[in-house]
Amino acid sequence: MSQIKNSKQRIAAVLIGLFFATFVFSQEATKSHTFSGAITATNNGISLLPTFSLGKPAAIFDFSIKSKRWSFDPQLRFSLEGKPWSFIFWGRYKIVNDSKFKLSVGAHPAIAFKEEKVLSLNGDAKMILNAYRYTATEIAPNLILSKNLSVGMYYLYSHGWDVGTTTNTHFVTLNSTIANVKVLPETFLKLQPQLYYLKMDSKDGYYVSSTFTLTTPKSPFAVSSIVNKAIQTTISGKDFVWNMSLIYNY
Repeated sequence: MSQIKNSKQRIAAVLIGLFFATFVFSQEATKSHTFSGAITATNNGISLLPTFSLGKPAAIFDFSIKSKRWSFDPQLRFSLEGKPWSFIFWGRYKIVNDSKFKLSVGAHPAIAFKEEKVLSLNGDAKMILNAYRYTATEIAPNLILSKNLSVGMYYLYSHGWDVGTTTNTHFVTLNSTIANVKVLPETFLKLQPQLYYLKMDSKDGYYVSSTFTLTTPKSPFAVSSIVNKAIQTTISGKDFVWNMSLIYNY
């Protein structure tokens, strides 16, 4: 019972924190901040580390409150059963933001949720939802080669604070973005391939992944797909992961 109580308290604390942070930022929105977001429905929720997935349909809610250099970018992920999957609260700062080169840094607290089987006092097995705490930092340099082509790197370090979490995670990518590839009249494709190295405590691996997104300029909707393939790894998980998503941008 104490585990269930702790999980509920953590969920409540996160939601309260999100409410107040959003309220504070929204008070300044008319002055120097902009607000945007997206709602995604997918057949398979895929993590920021693409080798991991929820393994079931999910809904993802993205919010972004931006100033010239700062942004607050919370992301709330749920299974379509309504159970929380993960809550991430990014804060980001653009160190360099010119037309040819961009460099940003960020950090976040996060909570990941996992269903686990426990035994009650009378010996009956039941499933409970446990919450696990993480913090992470990131750095993302990006070189703009042309209007529709850029290349970059991305590094994320994550630390798990609770028993049962991965203590140290290192995620390093080489990536690129190819935008505005015309596939049909008024329909454009954006490709975001990346090669990455992932180290989780003593285990590591090499992977390749890509995101494909179809958009039309006059519609807020987009269709996206993520594919991920392991090259060589000692990390447990599926060798190949993919999904399809419908995104509404606002």
